[in-house]
Amino acid sequence: MEGGIMDGEDAADERAVRKNAPYEGPGKLSGSMHLHVGGGHYELTVKDHFDAAHALPGYDGPCQYLHGHTWDVEITIAGQHLDEVGMLYDFKDVKGALHGVLENFDHRCLNDVPPFDEINPTAEHLARVVFYELEKTFPAHISLKEVAVWESPIAKVTYRP
Repeated sequence: MEGGIMDGEDAADERAVRKNAPYEGPGKLSGSMHLHVGGGHYELTVKDHFDAAHALPGYDGPCQYLHGHTWDVEITIAGQHLDEVGMLYDFKDVKGALHGVLENFDHRCLNDVPPFDEINPTAEHLARVVFYELEKTFPAHISLKEVAVWESPIAKVTYRP
């Protein structure tokens, strides 16, 4: 570099990605655990949301009247076997399956959407209904473990069969 101007070689050196030295402290990785192939299982969790109104007939309080929520729905699937890429199940496919089920409820009054035209559209019933509708969409080697429904940022119900 002459007079504050870098020549081509010095500029390339400045742009090169610098790598950290290998870690040598406590907890240093052995490098062998990537070969472990048995005994464990994997869980994958995704979350989506929809907006809908509902009323809770028979409830003694303000929720007996029509009101709305942004419902967050979180699901967890599980399995033991990874595919050839090293995935339990593609996040994109899990998100797509969940979104497909939730589209049935989005921007609707849940009291008018089956089965909630016959049962009270509580968060508990919603979690169970989503569970069994979603369970049908996964292949046999994938187990749907739970569905959690958040009615608000501080109130959640979880359904596990």
